[in-house]
Amino acid sequence: MFLKTNNDTKFRQLIDITVVDYPENYKRFEVVYLFLSHEFNQRLILKYTIAENEIIPSITSIFSGANWMEREVFDMYGVSFKDHPDLRRILTDYGFEGHPLRKDFPLTGHTEVRYSEDQKKVINEPVKLEQNYRNFDYESPWEGTRYIKEELDNNDKKN
Repeated sequence: MFLKTNNDTKFRQLIDITVVDYPENYKRFEVVYLFLSHEFNQRLILKYTIAENEIIPSITSIFSGANWMEREVFDMYGVSFKDHPDLRRILTDYGFEGHPLRKDFPLTGHTEVRYSEDQKKVINEPVKLEQNYRNFDYESPWEGTRYIKEELDNNDKKN
């Protein structure tokens, strides 16, 4: 409320609310608020670090546009807001489990939807794909990747 009403700041527009996920930290989530002051042509980034099951206050009573943004953060990351007027999923389907933008969420999801010709209906079933793409190779591309180096070393030993 101070940022919005203070004559020295006048941050009267909430641009966005987002979250950064640090799963290795105890305070896993960093909630990021972006504000704009049209009058002073300034932007403000406010960061708030919280634990996984911590509930933070909603700002929908101050910025009405926060309603959709907080719902999106809840849906994608699982961050809950106290006193939010309608905190429910906004981007995922009704029976969706999990929060897709968390870093520990599997790349292919937990279940897949397909039409079963045998049962003549749409069914949900567990995904059975490997998650190999979670492990990135951070080596410089100019030095060559690990599997190319190993192949070259094996060829040198054979010759």
